[in-house]
Amino acid sequence: MIKNIVLGIKEYAGALSLISKLKLWKYFIIPILISVITAVLIGIEAYVLSDNIGSYIAKLWLWDFGKETFSAISNFVGGIIIVIIGLILYKHIIMALSAPFMSAVSEKIEQHFYGDVKHLHRKTSFSEQLIRGIRINIRNLLKELLITLPILLLKFIPIVNIFSTILLFLVQAYYAGFGNMDYTLERHLDYKKSIQFVGKHKGFAIGNGIVFMLCLLIPVIGIIIVLPLSVTASSTKTLSLLHNKQELVYEK
Repeated sequence: MIKNIVLGIKEYAGALSLISKLKLWKYFIIPILISVITAVLIGIEAYVLSDNIGSYIAKLWLWDFGKETFSAISNFVGGIIIVIIGLILYKHIIMALSAPFMSAVSEKIEQHFYGDVKHLHRKTSFSEQLIRGIRINIRNLLKELLITLPILLLKFIPIVNIFSTILLFLVQAYYAGFGNMDYTLERHLDYKKSIQFVGKHKGFAIGNGIVFMLCLLIPVIGIIIVLPLSVTASSTKTLSLLHNKQELVYEK
C-alpha cells in the first residue's frame, strides 16, 4: 500500500512538462473556470453557515458547568465540519462537471504514449461522459459522507482527534484519486469494472489524491492548478496499468 501511494505521488514529477509538451492547457480553461466558481460559491456558503453549525452543536450540552468550554469546542468543530464538507462537495462537483474535458486530456496522453488505440476504446459521447462523471461522483460523494460523518464525531475526543484528522485526509485523498482515475477508465471499462479497478489500486488513488488535496491548501493558485496536475499524473499512471507497461502491486 505505502509503495503504491509513493508511486502515485511520484507521477506528478513530470506532469507539468507533459502538459506543456502536448499543449494541453486549452483543455483546462473551462474546468478551471468551473473550479474557481465552485470554490467561491462554497466558500461564501461555508462562511455563512460556520457559526450556525457551532451553535447547534453547543445546544447538545444541557448543563451549566463547562458550557463555555463546550461552546468553544463546538464552534471549532463546526468550522471543521463546514470546511470538510465544503471540500468534499467542491471536489465532486468539479470532477463531475469536468469529466468530458478531462477525458479528452487523458485521450491525448494515451495517444502520445501508446499511439492510436481508439479501437480499444468504448465509444462515448460528450453527454455520456458527463453523465458517467456525475454518476461516479454522486456514488463517491454518498460513500465518502457515510465514512466522514462518523469520523467527525471523533473530533470531540482529545488525542484521538489528531488521528481522525489524518484519517479524514486519507479518505478525501482516496476519492479524489478515484475521480481522477475514472477519466481514463471511462474509455476502457464500464461502471462496475472501473470501481473494481480502483479498488485493486487503492494506494495509487490515495497517492494521487494526497497531492490533489495539498494543492487545495495553496491560496488561489491551488484551485487553478489542481485539475491540470492531478489529472495528467493520474492519466499517465492509470494508462500504464491498463496497457501493462508498468506493474503495480495489487493491495489486499
